[in-house]
Amino acid sequence: MIEITVQNAAIEYLKDLGYRHRKGNSLDRDLKKVVLEKELRDFLVSTYPDVPATAINEALASFTQHSGMDLDHRNRDFHRKLTQGISVSWKDKNGKELAKHIYPINYRDPEQNQFICSDEVKVIGKNSRRADLVIFINGLPLIVFEFKNMFDAEVGVDNAHRQIGHYLQDIPQLFDFNAITIISDGMQSLHGMYSSSLKWFAPWKSLRGDDIKQETELQLETLLNGLFPKATLLNYIQNFIFHEDHNGKILKKGAKYHQYWSIQKAVESAVENIKPKGDGRLGVIWHTQGSGKSISMAILTGILRQMPEMKNPTIVIQVDRSDLDQQLYENFVLAKDLVGDVHHARTTEELRSLLSTDGGGVVFTTIEKFRLKDLETGKETAHPVLSERYNLIVMADEAHRTQYGFHDGGFAQNIRRALPNASFIGFTGTPLDSKDADTQLVFGPTLHSYDIEQAVKDGATVPIYYEPKMVPLNIKAAYSAQLDEIEDDEDNPSKAVWAAVEDAAGAQSRVEKVAGDILEHFLARTATLEGKAMVVCMSRRNCVKMYDALTALDGCPEIAVIMTGNISNDPPEWNKHIRTKEAMEAIKKRFRNPKDPLKIVIVRDMWLTGFDAPIIHTMYVDKIMKGHNLMQAIARVNRVFEDKPSGLVVDFIGISGYLAEATKKYTSGGGKGKPAVDIELAVNLCFEQLETVKELMGGFSMEEIVQLDDREKLQWSKKVINDLLQSDPVTDNFLREERKLSELVSMTSSDKRIWEIQDEVAIIQKIRKTIRKIKFPPRPQREKNERIKDLISKSLESQEIVDLAKMYDLDKIDISIIDDRFQATVKEKGDENVKIELLRRIINDELKVRMPKNIKKARRLRDELEKVLGNYHKNSLDSIAAIKHLLDIADEFQQDDIRTKQLGLTEDELAFYDLLSANEKILNKAGPIQDLVHKVVSSVKKNLQLDWTKKEDARAAIRLAVKKELRGKVPFSELDNLLKEVIEQAEGQYKDWPVEA
Repeated sequence: MIEITVQNAAIEYLKDLGYRHRKGNSLDRDLKKVVLEKELRDFLVSTYPDVPATAINEALASFTQHSGMDLDHRNRDFHRKLTQGISVSWKDKNGKELAKHIYPINYRDPEQNQFICSDEVKVIGKNSRRADLVIFINGLPLIVFEFKNMFDAEVGVDNAHRQIGHYLQDIPQLFDFNAITIISDGMQSLHGMYSSSLKWFAPWKSLRGDDIKQETELQLETLLNGLFPKATLLNYIQNFIFHEDHNGKILKKGAKYHQYWSIQKAVESAVENIKPKGDGRLGVIWHTQGSGKSISMAILTGILRQMPEMKNPTIVIQVDRSDLDQQLYENFVLAKDLVGDVHHARTTEELRSLLSTDGGGVVFTTIEKFRLKDLETGKETAHPVLSERYNLIVMADEAHRTQYGFHDGGFAQNIRRALPNASFIGFTGTPLDSKDADTQLVFGPTLHSYDIEQAVKDGATVPIYYEPKMVPLNIKAAYSAQLDEIEDDEDNPSKAVWAAVEDAAGAQSRVEKVAGDILEHFLARTATLEGKAMVVCMSRRNCVKMYDALTALDGCPEIAVIMTGNISNDPPEWNKHIRTKEAMEAIKKRFRNPKDPLKIVIVRDMWLTGFDAPIIHTMYVDKIMKGHNLMQAIARVNRVFEDKPSGLVVDFIGISGYLAEATKKYTSGGGKGKPAVDIELAVNLCFEQLETVKELMGGFSMEEIVQLDDREKLQWSKKVINDLLQSDPVTDNFLREERKLSELVSMTSSDKRIWEIQDEVAIIQKIRKTIRKIKFPPRPQREKNERIKDLISKSLESQEIVDLAKMYDLDKIDISIIDDRFQATVKEKGDENVKIELLRRIINDELKVRMPKNIKKARRLRDELEKVLGNYHKNSLDSIAAIKHLLDIADEFQQDDIRTKQLGLTEDELAFYDLLSANEKILNKAGPIQDLVHKVVSSVKKNLQLDWTKKEDARAAIRLAVKKELRGKVPFSELDNLLKEVIEQAEGQYKDWPVEA
């Protein structure tokens, strides 16, 4: 039971996979050299029999000698030769120049290579060292293992990692050739790059991609059986490792298991579904933010470009915003070894030029560059066809319906007109649910999903913790009467109210209080953990106010507001916060630099998606956000960075309910296993619904409408509208059916057949807009909304910051957003997992008696405002109360169990004991209260019958039995009141008898 036990176990696993085992001291080699030159020469000679010995010698020298002054550059030089091969040339006997491209590994047929695992491999360098286990492929030492004793409590994988660090100093020549480094203590087994810090080493948790092995004790077995089958290992070495050049500093990176398997599935799907073989929908990959989505996209691009069957494809990387475009482009440029040269389309003209060529390549663009152009003859009516090639693949980043634009002239429709034979694959960090059925219609089924919970377990991201604070908003009594005078807004009374509440968040006194708390909190946090912070505000105006409030405080570090500007509308004093594109890039680099004094940025929307700055460890939220917008925002703090243990979200506005809802969705395997929607069925339903709606409008054809002049079109429209407004049922039916049609069109709009009916649908939608304008006139409502907003803004006053941890008597609320206790703040019907069941018990057993009855819904604006404010407060308060109870519930139940035993009671007697104890002063006790409790409960239970609470005679029998037990022990004047309480308790406790029993 020593270190060698783990090492020998690894050898046994490798032998089962077809590797040949040889003892290190039996290898034929110079101990100062690390390549088995005979094995490498034998491979080259047998694989390339037509290449003469002189050229083989040249190849052998190239594969064993590398350029570069330091190890990282030499390793990069070798890896390029290993994966891309080298060219050798020679002259035949007639003097003719011949050439051949040679690889040191046969990647197409793994069995044509020699795999040797050798233990105790001695290498002489600055010092003599002995590597625990080395895997040689065709004589090249590509994999190094370092083991520690599983049975020694004092050592672990960190010791193995430190040992690799010593090897780098003492025998660097071994790592000139190293592709993968493995460290293991038998329990933990991690793979990584030789130059990476320990935090970048990771377990390999899947054998096939759909299974995830969480058991620590199986990590070595899963790593070897998952990554080391010969075909898998060679695929990984050739396609999933790359070097980035950061101004001369080389960083080596390799894919994690979730990236490997998702890309494999994408490659298989591309082979099967690329046009014209398939329908061009290659699928969707959902990997949570921060888990390396951009690396996955780069690796997939590199593989597709190298595949012979793709015939030198063009890969179009399409994003929906320029800041995402720039960041992703920069990541691809860094991964140049994988993807080759990358073209960045900065204008519509440049994009059209790049896509009109026949050659392959990688083209970056934002979706809006597929716009229709203004020509001298007027605007284009349809996007021109740029290429009819089939080997065009569009990769969409953040593939969601909001960016599709499949209406006539919409960007997504224009892409399909420009590239009619292209195929599409979507990447997203947002889980797909039933509302995203159209995502699958556009891109195909979900190929692979990797959620936030798994990413945290794997160490791909750091956990995010939540700390609640609030600044409650109250209504000033002076304005109550004026608010009562305003009529109800029947359409949407909350809209104006919420606008006012959002506006109230920027009240000067409130901003100053929040700013003071932010600075105090940030200084305390950075005293023990170096890092930076982001403050999120509701509006640009609030961002500027927050900047002014923070910079007015003593001890405030350097701060910047990150926002766009509108020179015609913005006040002159905002000018210092508005930056050119170059200045914005400069401040990005400053903020990402840990040593730069810029410590805090204040944002509204910018930098909340697609911006990576691992140094950020805290986000102060003063903006209401929900769903994927919220999750994308808080992901700014989940990036792995040096000693950063976690990210922290500090909430001043009350987002805990939304956060629990969103994280629940993000930890439920969203999109996993959901089949693609049947597009044929959806298209047919769309055509049927179109006929239904046209019939409600009296029927019309596009041909007839086109023939009408403008006056006739107006007359026809008025008649249709008049007919549809003849009665409320007719109008409501039309609006309902039209909504169904619009939803179906939205869902199926990527199908070209739907494009043919878009003109008819557009006419129907215009009729619907006109009808809504008649039923809900816009101008008076707008004026009323502005009046309400103004009045409510004046009527709200902010109070002191509420520290919810102190309010609920907690030392600290420091709870991970993926912790079951936090998730239990989401109350969903039908979800019977443990956390929801626990919350149900809390609500039923603990909170039910303390919470007020639901107040009857009022229709006055005053009541509506109070309700909205109540939600605003409860959103945090109720959620934190639930967390508080969840943190304490086990202890509470334990205390009840202890008390029940101490009192000699049964579990159902305890509540009656508490009731009678509360009335102890009026009891005429002849003995312990327990004696009376036993008798009272016994008298109740003897008289229980099915549905007794609904039968007056049964209730009367129980009242009489209890009354007999209480008579003489309670003053006559108090008897009825106590009897009433006992019966209420009995009804609550035994309502479901005999099920309860």
